[in-house]
Amino acid sequence: MTRVGFAIVLVAVLAATVGPSLTPFDPSSQVLSQRLEPPSLSHPFGLDELGRDILARLVAGARISLAVGLAVVSVSSLIGMALGSIAGYFGGVVDDAISRVVDVLMAFPGILLAIALVAVLGPSLTNVILALCVIGWVGYARLVRGQALRTRELEYVQAARALGAGPARIVLRHVLPTAFPAVIVQATLGMAGAILAEASLSFLGLGVQPPTPSWGTMLDAGRSHLFDAPHLTLFPGLAIATLVLGFNFLGDGLRDRLDPKH
Repeated sequence: MTRVGFAIVLVAVLAATVGPSLTPFDPSSQVLSQRLEPPSLSHPFGLDELGRDILARLVAGARISLAVGLAVVSVSSLIGMALGSIAGYFGGVVDDAISRVVDVLMAFPGILLAIALVAVLGPSLTNVILALCVIGWVGYARLVRGQALRTRELEYVQAARALGAGPARIVLRHVLPTAFPAVIVQATLGMAGAILAEASLSFLGLGVQPPTPSWGTMLDAGRSHLFDAPHLTLFPGLAIATLVLGFNFLGDGLRDRLDPKH
């Protein structure tokens, strides 16, 4: 399953990077006389309601999905690691304050909070990334805090503290490295969650706006043609499900390989 997940992710990355230059059709080019054309040799995934090639739009939409996932995971992990390590190492009032913020954010369903934030800020790709980062750092903070609480009591950390090492050096050199394996697994699974959340927000009209190709907007556009042109929703749905499944497989495999018990 790890190899299958890695292969799926690799194919998606290659499609996002070099795919648009290899597809013979422009994802925004319209041929209204051939609208809703089913899959054929010239158009393997068919054409949408405006006569645009679905395969070309799926390849272009992969860039949006991976870019959102990478941005959300990068920003969320950095914020979560910083706050979690500070809370776990110092404890006391600092830990209580950060933990209460984490508890408040975790009390709300993540996707509903993201919908509320994007609805207030306005529908755009930047606001989607911002909303997902606001709720995404919580999981990393809880994870790193638990690792920091355990690591700060170990003998080599106490020895470094006795030798005069400052809190910043101890956190960066001794506390955070112990949390990296768990953070990597969390980031891999977080990519799947971010991609699914972006597709959901775009499906609701709060994410990427047309005519920019996005898997979520493609699903939304195909809802009115479920019976006369099911390929409009079939292929974007398969793309989302396959990529999310690939990241989940990859995350499960990394968790097994990075677990010291194994």
